[in-house]
Amino acid sequence: MKERKIIHIDMDAFYASVEQRDHPEWCGKPLVVGRNEERGVVAAASYEARLYGIHSAMSSVKASQLCPDLIFAPVRMSVYKSISTQIHEIFHEYTDLVEPLSIDEAFLDVTVNKKGIDLAVDIAKEIKQRIWEKLELVASAGISYNKFLAKIASDYRKPDGLCTIHPSQAQVFIDKLPIESFWGVGKVTAKKMHALGIHNGAHLRTSTPSFLTLQFGKAGIIYYNFARGIDLRPVEPERERKSVGCETTFEHDLVIKSSIIIELYHVTKELIRRLEKSGFKGYTLTLKIKFNDFTQKTRCISKDHPLTTLKEILPLAKGLLNEVDITEHPIRLLGLNVSNPWEEISFPGYKQLSFKFK
Repeated sequence: MKERKIIHIDMDAFYASVEQRDHPEWCGKPLVVGRNEERGVVAAASYEARLYGIHSAMSSVKASQLCPDLIFAPVRMSVYKSISTQIHEIFHEYTDLVEPLSIDEAFLDVTVNKKGIDLAVDIAKEIKQRIWEKLELVASAGISYNKFLAKIASDYRKPDGLCTIHPSQAQVFIDKLPIESFWGVGKVTAKKMHALGIHNGAHLRTSTPSFLTLQFGKAGIIYYNFARGIDLRPVEPERERKSVGCETTFEHDLVIKSSIIIELYHVTKELIRRLEKSGFKGYTLTLKIKFNDFTQKTRCISKDHPLTTLKEILPLAKGLLNEVDITEHPIRLLGLNVSNPWEEISFPGYKQLSFKFK
């Protein structure tokens, strides 16, 4: 079998980089994209802002406290989408096997490419150069023989990174990799792995499939394979929708139960509208609650038939709400999401050939 050549592209701090490009006076200064108001949230942070500990999803109030001179740029989603389209046009000059992960990330399979270039690293260099010449944006590229390693490689030397993980080097690289750097291992999973004595790839590789499945369910087999550099997932140009959801951040925190129920009704109505528009049919409903201290709780329920109507979803949402102690703190945000419980596990941003835009 011919060895695959995968690249991962990830637009890191993409929104902030676009704003600094379009406003030269902001270059080199701490900047975030978001609203500078009490209920505002940081959508993206420049590298200069990150030096202060500022990151996406942080409240604007806290970001301002960390950096009093912080620049706030309004979100210009139409601009970001237009630029993303131009970046993907560059990708398609080399291959049609492009799997978008989001507006700022994609995988490319260049095993067979339109320009007949033998080395994937040469393609990655060309793409980085084309993005800079056309859009004045910097991209980081990760190259390897599967999605997992290409993703890891793209994160390894950013910004403006270019990293190749060769098959002959992969196992040594993985063995030294901190468990937190494995794709799909978040804070909660990492904490559990540490408690089990798993701190890096070498530790993970000593665990049996049955043990990992017992501890982490289906994801255990994925971790088992990753520890051995195995990831057979193809780059999929057309990705199926995994879920449909919506959420609302309230102007004032909610404390009264009747007010919470009213807002839950409105969130459910919006969810129904989005389900009807997309035609998506899923079997699992998830409720998300964020309190005013930014702690978060989720509850979910699955049925043996698609959830599509207000008549069915609203009572389920109320039932999930009753499972949460909402007297702990005032509620800042409510969200609902419908997904398909039988789809295989996937991790956000998972691609074979990966670039990151800075």
